[in-house]
Amino acid sequence: MFKYFEKPYAFICRDFLNQSSYKISFVMQFTGIFISVVTFFFLSELLGGVALPHLQTYGGNYFAFVIIGVALSSYLGVAMNTLSQTIREGQMLGTLEAMLVTHTGITTIIISSSLYSFVFTSIKVALYLLLGVFLFGLDIGNANLLAAFLIFLLTIIAFSSLGILSASFVMVLKKGDPISWVISSTFGVLGGVYYPISILPGWLQKASYFLPVTHALEGMRLALLKGYSFGALSQNIIVLIVFSIIMLPGSVCAFGYAVRKAKIDGTLTQY
Repeated sequence: MFKYFEKPYAFICRDFLNQSSYKISFVMQFTGIFISVVTFFFLSELLGGVALPHLQTYGGNYFAFVIIGVALSSYLGVAMNTLSQTIREGQMLGTLEAMLVTHTGITTIIISSSLYSFVFTSIKVALYLLLGVFLFGLDIGNANLLAAFLIFLLTIIAFSSLGILSASFVMVLKKGDPISWVISSTFGVLGGVYYPISILPGWLQKASYFLPVTHALEGMRLALLKGYSFGALSQNIIVLIVFSIIMLPGSVCAFGYAVRKAKIDGTLTQY
């Protein structure tokens, strides 16, 4: 049984040693979390009841709304950038070709390359919530944790599908991909990370419901802040499941095709 975890564990150890070697940067990431939480708390104090009509669905507290939005959107950045950055570094260091000609499967490489970043981001997200709860009175006492956990897993799958697709472009184009920035920007504007989508014009609200991030954030907020049941969250859950079923196999196939094309063209080591 342990042999199935040997390679993922090796990837995690490699990435941890690499990241922790930059000690100041490693520590400053946690300092940045504290500064962000404090900033959003005082911003919520400034807004007061101004945004209340748009926040009633989520309990009326902007601080709680935005902290969950920022915390969950951290996974979007990880999913979109981790694998592509790993490939880019491998191209520049000359380790990508050595890794891809081993007997390690494409799926194992995809999952293992992102594991450390997702684990580390989960620690940071937990810190966001803990600071919010113990220092600034974030109330999640009525949270439906099982529903929140399910939405969390589906969110990781949905976001990772986009990240794998992004990495496929890096594998072929070398200089970077054309979709990562577009997706991240679109999700930030239309997904409701910093503000409820109800403040958007009607046609943009309709467009936002085609994005997985909208349903992930809405479902997570309703599960944690209002304690909604699985039935009440069924629409968000179903959309995330459908998106994952369609995108995950497609993105893995696209990445496999990109690797095969790079091998045939002899461009694995080019950057």
